[in-house]
Amino acid sequence: MRIPEPRGPISGTLLDVLAGAPAGPAEALAGLRELTLNRLAETADIIGDDDAQLALFCLYELHYSGLDGVTDAWEWDAGLIQVRQALEKPFEAALRAAAGDAAGELDLPAAADLTSDAVADVLFSLAGRDTGPSVSRYVARKASLDQLKELLIHKSVYQLKEADPHTWAIPRLSGRAKAALVEIQADEYGGGRPDRMHSALFARTMRGLGMDDSYGAYIDTVPAVSLAAVNLMSLCGLNRRLRGAIIGHLAIYEMTSSQPNRFYGNGFRRHGFDAGVTHYFDEHVEADAVHEQIAGRDLAGGLVEAEPELLDDVLFGATAVMAIDIRLSAHLLESWENGRSSLRAAMPVAA
Repeated sequence: MRIPEPRGPISGTLLDVLAGAPAGPAEALAGLRELTLNRLAETADIIGDDDAQLALFCLYELHYSGLDGVTDAWEWDAGLIQVRQALEKPFEAALRAAAGDAAGELDLPAAADLTSDAVADVLFSLAGRDTGPSVSRYVARKASLDQLKELLIHKSVYQLKEADPHTWAIPRLSGRAKAALVEIQADEYGGGRPDRMHSALFARTMRGLGMDDSYGAYIDTVPAVSLAAVNLMSLCGLNRRLRGAIIGHLAIYEMTSSQPNRFYGNGFRRHGFDAGVTHYFDEHVEADAVHEQIAGRDLAGGLVEAEPELLDDVLFGATAVMAIDIRLSAHLLESWENGRSSLRAAMPVAA
């Protein structure tokens, strides 16, 4: 991915450090860590902090496709991992607080009754909650063409590498849960056909609207909460202790995806776009209706049956994504209904 524009002292200093080699002076990393800790101590809302979220996003990106001009040798540099952990700790604390608010009162089964079906029932109950105004319904009925493009920009930060954060969990599972995750991920990756990978279908949708479909093309325009939504996945996917959380995240994703994607597809059809553009959304209407059962019962339920102590983490992952989604949806709708862009800056011209 291309190097983004810094958004403050943490991301700016981080990108300066990454421009060099890990064998450089240790003082630079020590200074970056101290700067990060001092800056975070003054931050009241890390989820909405552009500087912190961009820095964390760039650090995580070293484990995915990397950053242009940055050596891969940085990926597991011990000093840089310390900087990442300095950002992760308050981010996770904020996510847990937001997740607790989103969870409310949950009717949990007794420890002796933690069957896969019982776990799935809890997750389906969460997924069925009314979480407020719906972006997908707004898109279906009212969104302008420019707003459709903005929607794709927000989604592109994850959708152009769809499934990758959840794939980190495969070697961390076993038995029924592992088999279920591999089954879901195989569909996400197109069943072996590159043109049917969900990330490829999303790129096709972007091209259909005359947009740049290269990964990270719009990174400078998305607000902190859009980055936080992806950083949540990377946090849970890259830390083995949070394997339950990444499974809960995926389960609720699959359980809440089918109907919104139907509405999204209708919104694009309302503007005259054909199946070449709507295929991405139409594919998810069908695929996620099947995946939700696998994700709820075999994946999340199977994991908790095998490791009952992970129930709390599964629920954390599920409620955290709901909390971030509520916040992002509120931002989008408040912006659009008041005639403003939901982006940080004007959209760049398509490549």
